[in-house]
Amino acid sequence: MNEAVQTSSTFTPRVFSGIQPSGGLTLGNYLGAMKRFVDMQEAGTHETVFCMVDLHAITVWQDPAKLQRATRELCAGFIAAGIDPKKSILFNQSAAPEHAQLAWIFNCVARMGWMQRMTQWKDKAGKNSQNASLGLFAYPALMAADILIYHATHVPVGEDQKQHLELTRDVATKFNHDYGVDFFPITEPVIEGAATRVMSFRDGTKKMSKSDPSDASRINMTDDADTIAKKIRKAKTDPEALPSEAKGLEERPEARNLVNIYAGLSGLTVDQVLADVGGKQFSEFKPMLSDLAVSKLSPISTEMARLMEHQDEIDKILAHGAGQAREIAAPILKKTYEIVGMVGA
Repeated sequence: MNEAVQTSSTFTPRVFSGIQPSGGLTLGNYLGAMKRFVDMQEAGTHETVFCMVDLHAITVWQDPAKLQRATRELCAGFIAAGIDPKKSILFNQSAAPEHAQLAWIFNCVARMGWMQRMTQWKDKAGKNSQNASLGLFAYPALMAADILIYHATHVPVGEDQKQHLELTRDVATKFNHDYGVDFFPITEPVIEGAATRVMSFRDGTKKMSKSDPSDASRINMTDDADTIAKKIRKAKTDPEALPSEAKGLEERPEARNLVNIYAGLSGLTVDQVLADVGGKQFSEFKPMLSDLAVSKLSPISTEMARLMEHQDEIDKILAHGAGQAREIAAPILKKTYEIVGMVGA
């Protein structure tokens, strides 16, 4: 192996994560992703790279005009939530073609069996897998490329994405082994916080989703204060008082969800929240949660609306971020091609 393409096992501490622009942002996106992204940005311990993963979005058909709007709205959401383009790289995935180029290499590294074991593939394709797109099947290889094209060392993920990150680690390990290099980092997941998985207001056993036909099941980041308060007031609960410790939430999914949301919005632990509200009925707790949610989320929705009135500015931010992203990605792709044996790389 040519020593020129060997690299050190010490990688720049770098965070990468992305969100699909395939519909409106929800409270789940904010607490499970954006708020955590902002915390990582402000910690200053890692370079931070955040992405609107529009290539992933088209693994199922998207209306082109709606996809463009959703991409810009997602960028506005990132900024309104606190992502600063001067501190973090912020761009849309398709503007950095290195993602797709590395994904092809990883398609040739990953195994069919790995892809077939992905629970999201099974869930989304279901019994109709023969009619699902090849892109949906190969989605995890592109996700691995998204991460590794930046040599990202850490990825904040929800529990539902942990399996995909494990595949990313498998791809990096196999590539390094097959070519006798120490080139790609074995990326570490960052799974922490009370509300990394926000559940539906109608069913505490199901994830809050923008695809749920019931708008009452979620808080949209574009909801106004009255709508937020109404949805929390009508959220499903049980008749028991809130417990004083987390163990008392174990068999109470709706109660656990609302307490987790309060903890996520307030920055407190679940135990700290319960120490304060234990013994209260939901008739007392829901107004507390409503006031907190409105105070935290209304400024974000207002700023998103303002930014969406200046889409040319959003496009400039995305273009600048894509340029920054490609400065990191291009040399990593070039070295990958050299390792694999591509002529003229």
